Amino acid sequence: MVTQLPSSPGIIYPESDGQPMADNTKQFELIVLIKKNLDLIFADNPNVFVAGDLLWYAVEGKPNLRKAPDVMVAFGRPKGDRGSYLQWQEDNIPPQVVFEILSPGNTHREMIEKYDFYRRYGVEEYYLYDLDTGELSGWVRTDTDLQPVNEMSGWESPRLGIRFQLSDDKLHIYRPDGERFLTYVELDQQRQQAEARAQQERQRAEIERQRAEQAEAELQALRSLLQERGINPE
Repeated sequence: MVTQLPSSPGIIYPESDGQPMADNTKQFELIVLIKKNLDLIFADNPNVFVAGDLLWYAVEGKPNLRKAPDVMVAFGRPKGDRGSYLQWQEDNIPPQVVFEILSPGNTHREMIEKYDFYRRYGVEEYYLYDLDTGELSGWVRTDTDLQPVNEMSGWESPRLGIRFQLSDDKLHIYRPDGERFLTYVELDQQRQQAEARAQQERQRAEIERQRAEQAEAELQALRSLLQERGINPE
């Protein structure tokens, strides 16, 4: 748990902007997919903070300078619950990576404002995906500015180590270990399949054990029979 210190006296930094997290189920599912898979990737690193739809306030005393990326990742910041990301209380570390999933409610002006905000306040990698067109755009910071990535299909994030692949107008994301980002349902199906395979292995091992015991019992019976007839079984 991260405990945030009081902000500037008299200034309120709301923890909600009154906007929905997503406009439709497809947008929501993709946001959750990215956020939860990044949680898994960095589960063992206590100093990588991943959040979805969390207000990020960039400058103390200026509550209007804020954005709520669909997903953001801040390296060098501890995990823990937050009502918002107050950068001056986070060692002045901005989120280095942000994701936006374009929805029907996003205006062209709004997306330009988001790009300008991320560009100005230190984002190193910005990824924008349009669910309707299947278009993925990316920008990476070089020196002091964000520059567009020319080809996103096959692109590997410098910070996250994940790889983006576009196929048939669909976005697939792969973890550093090469495994594809999976939904909770897919992960549970994998778990069930692994448990079923393990159960089958246990059953095969038990059958082999029983066969071995039966073979040993038959061998002992044969030895006893030979000894009864005065024959040395050795």
